[in-house]
Formats: sequence, C-alpha cells, structure tokens
Amino acid sequence: MQVEALGSNIEFLMVEEPILNKPQSEERNYVPMIIGAVIVVAVIALAAFLGRSHGPASNATDPYAANLQASDMKLSQADNFVGARVTYLDFQLKNAGSKTVTGGRVEATFRNTLNEVVQQETVPLRVLVPNQLGGYPDLVDLSMASIAPGGSRTIRVTLEHVSGDWNQSAPDLRFVGIQMK
Repeated sequence: MQVEALGSNIEFLMVEEPILNKPQSEERNYVPMIIGAVIVVAVIALAAFLGRSHGPASNATDPYAANLQASDMKLSQADNFVGARVTYLDFQLKNAGSKTVTGGRVEATFRNTLNEVVQQETVPLRVLVPNQLGGYPDLVDLSMASIAPGGSRTIRVTLEHVSGDWNQSAPDLRFVGIQMK
C-alpha cells in the first residue's frame, strides 16, 4: 500500500509543467534604462568638460619673470618612506615688481659635467611657511602665501627623481606661467 501511494505522488509530480519552461508573455520596457544611460553619459561628459584645464600650460618665459629674483639656493636630499631618494631645492624668491605674485611654475634644468642638459623638470611654486604648532614648516601653494611687491618667500622645489648623471651643482631656474593680481 505504501508503494502505491508513493507511486501516485511521483506521477503527480511528473504531470505538472516545470515553472522555468513557461514562456514570458510580457514585453520588456527599455525606455527607463535608455534614459538612465543617457543621464550617466551626460554627467560624465559634463564632469570631463568642467574638470579640464582652462588654458594651455605653456613653458614660455613669462615677461614678469624678470622681476623675480632667486637667491640663497640650498640643495638637500632625503630618503622617503619607500626608500627612494628625494631632492629638495630651497631658495628665496624676491618679487622686485609692482604686482603681487599668486602662482606659477619653475622650470629646473639639471646639467652634467659636460654642461649638457640631463633633466628638465617643471613644477609648481610652493612656499615654506612656519607651522602654527611648531615643528617642521608646511609646504603650501603660492596662492595661499602670495608674494607682495618688494616681498620675498622661501620656495621649495621637491623632485622625486634626479638623473644620476647630474653634476650636483644648482640647476638653472626659469619661471613660467606666473599668476599675478
């Protein structure tokens, strides 16, 4: 008797149609997905357009650069936390012109013993300012510590890598992209 009851349950299960094989009769609505994709593309395009620089980064010598005088150059090197050697170039930058300098870049040209150019780096001007809490000075952008007419600031140029062929003398400096107010 138990065998017959079990057999009838098996027949009952076999008679039913599997749920997965049923065809879907409803249409998919792709309009919300298309609208979402268009919005995502528009946001990415807007971010790319607004995030780009507003002018060419020209390395032509700036006319106001004649009013900037670099002095008291000091070179130093230190190992960073990953063991690589970092080179620092500290110097006093005096503004002998009539406008306040709020930004710019410096092009440092390193030479070898034959006076050939072995490396050229263009980096933003950063100012060393005393830390309010004491200790090491802070390195800030020139826009946050501008140089008034007749004033001077200590500038630090940080270089992650300098050519091994460098003659260890001070590099030639050229100021480019000077911003003033």
